[in-house]
Amino acid sequence: MDASPAVAALRGPELLPVLDDVARLRIRVFNDWPYLYQGSLDYERDYLAAYAATPDAVCVVARAGGEVVGASTGLPLLDDGPAFRQPFVAAGVDPAQVFYFGESVLLPEWRGRGVGHAFFDAREAHARSLGRFAMTAFCAVDRDSDDPRRPAGHRDNDVFWRRRGYARRPGMTMHLRWEETGRGEVSHPLTFWTRALEPAA
Repeated sequence: MDASPAVAALRGPELLPVLDDVARLRIRVFNDWPYLYQGSLDYERDYLAAYAATPDAVCVVARAGGEVVGASTGLPLLDDGPAFRQPFVAAGVDPAQVFYFGESVLLPEWRGRGVGHAFFDAREAHARSLGRFAMTAFCAVDRDSDDPRRPAGHRDNDVFWRRRGYARRPGMTMHLRWEETGRGEVSHPLTFWTRALEPAA
């Protein structure tokens, strides 16, 4: 196994050749804790096609041996749905100033090799290059610490995110519904994390 996968930022139609690979990867990784997402390939294709059709969106892809082993997305917050913008409006933050980071997925065997940092570096650089954003943000699903489905020894990403300079924003929460393994469609709370985006040097 190589030391780390090759990471590249794709925009627009560059995403199309790997769209199905990324869709399958998202279903596989998000089926695990904490999302427990029972996804469909058709939904994921439509979701990712929207990124390919959004001019300022980005999809950062990690490949190893020609295989897509990780992916991470981002787009201007105004290009996402109203549910994503509303917590910012309620907090007095102009959504036009925010670049939103979608989900990151990475196969377990490739974790701990710096790919997570590479995903953040590439998305922050992309947002900075667009020249009109003051903040980057993402959201994470809220789970009870004593949820019996939580795997033994699971480590949350909070420490990693804080080291990247992100802060959790209690109260800046939205709700999304998705099919959860063994439970059907469930409404889930997700809370935003944000950090100021420094201008290019």
